[in-house]
Amino acid sequence: MSFDSLGLNAEILKAVQDQQFQTPTEIQQQAIPVILSGKDLLASAQTGTGKTAGFSLPILQKWADLQSTASGKRGKRPIYALILAPTRELAAQIGENIRDYSRYLPVRSLVVFGGVSINPQMMKLRGGVDILVATPGRLLDLVQQNAVDLSTVKILVLDEADRMLDMGFIHDIRRVMAKLPPKRQNLLFSATFSDEIKTLAQSILYSPEIIAVARTNSASEQITQYVHRVDKNRKRELLSYLIGRDRWRQVLVFMRTKYGANHLAEQLNKDGIKAAAIHGNKSQGARTKALADFKSGQITALIATDIAARGLDIELLPYVVNYELPQVAEDYVHRIGRTGRAQHQGQAISLVCIDELPQLKAIEKLLKTKIPELSTDGFAVNPDIKATPAKKRIAGTTRHKNHNTKAANPKYKNK
Repeated sequence: MSFDSLGLNAEILKAVQDQQFQTPTEIQQQAIPVILSGKDLLASAQTGTGKTAGFSLPILQKWADLQSTASGKRGKRPIYALILAPTRELAAQIGENIRDYSRYLPVRSLVVFGGVSINPQMMKLRGGVDILVATPGRLLDLVQQNAVDLSTVKILVLDEADRMLDMGFIHDIRRVMAKLPPKRQNLLFSATFSDEIKTLAQSILYSPEIIAVARTNSASEQITQYVHRVDKNRKRELLSYLIGRDRWRQVLVFMRTKYGANHLAEQLNKDGIKAAAIHGNKSQGARTKALADFKSGQITALIATDIAARGLDIELLPYVVNYELPQVAEDYVHRIGRTGRAQHQGQAISLVCIDELPQLKAIEKLLKTKIPELSTDGFAVNPDIKATPAKKRIAGTTRHKNHNTKAANPKYKNK
C-alpha cells in the first residue's frame, strides 16, 4: 500500500514525500481511512510506529476538504481540531510534525503548553488557529482567560491517553470535554489498552472503530534488550565504562527522580562525558536547549525522568539506558520505545541492582519474555559481589576519541 491510495490530496502527499516516507505504517494504513470516514477511533500501537502521522494526515485532509467547500471570505479562524498531549515535549513534537505535513496548505497550527509565558500564546490565538495542540493545564488556563473558544472544535484527539491518566490529568480532561460541542469526532490514541483507557474510551467515544496493530504492552521487535546486573553504587561507573568502551555517541538515560537526573549528569560530565538533564523542574528554555544539543550531537548523554518517556522523537537514536527501572512495568515499554523507531534498529540496556529484581520480574512478565543478561569483561557486575572501591581502575577500556571520555581511558581512576 502507498500513501497515494489513502485518499490524501496532492499537497499533503508532496509534504509526505518531502519527509521521505515510502510506505504508510500499519497504524497509518488502518487509522487514516477510519478518520477520513468520520468515525470515532480507539487505537493502540507500539510507540514509534507513526501514530502522529496516523491522525495528523487525515485531519489535514478533512480540513482541506472543508475549505474547498467554503464560500466567501472567512472571519476569524475557528478551531477545527484540538489535540491534547500529556507533556510539553510531545506537544511540541506533534506541532512540528503538523507543520511538516501542512507545509503546502494554508492551515494555521499552534502549540500551547505551560512553563513559558502565556501572553504570546494568547496573541497568536487572537489571530485565529485551525489546529491547536495543547497540554491540558495550559489549555484550561487559556480558557479561563477567555483566550480560546472550543465550541467550534470538530475533531478531538487524545494522544498518549494512557500517559495522561498516569499523570493525573483525568479531571482536566473532563473539564476540557465540558467546553467542547457534543457533536464532534473523537480519536483516542494510546500505547496500551489498560482497563483505565477502556473506561475513558467508553465515556468519550461513540461506537468507535478499534485498532490494535501490536500485542498490548509489547516492545518493538526492532529493539534489542539487555540487562546488566550491577551493584547500585557502581551503576554510574558501569555506564561511563559502556559509553567509553563502545564509543556511544548518543544515549538517552532514564532516571526515576529529578535529583537523580541532575546528579548523574554532573557525574558524567566529571567523567568527561558531555551530559545534560531534562525533567519537570527545568525551565522550558533549558529543556528545549538540552534536547536540541542532544539531537545535534553536542552532548552524548541526555538524562531524563519519565516526563521524556513520551514525546521525544530523536531520529536514529541508537541507545536507551534504564539507569533505574521504572516502578510501573508499562513505563519500561514507553522508555525503550524512544529507540528502534521508524523501522530502524536500537538497543535498550537496563542496569539492574539486586533491589530492582522485583521490577525486572514484573517487566519480563509484562513482555512475556526473559530479557537476556550480559556480563562486561573487566567489570564486576554481579550484584552479590561486594562493590569494589570507586577509586579502583576500570580495566579493559579504550579512550573515546570523539568525546574525550575519561572513564574510557585506562589511565583514568574514578575519584
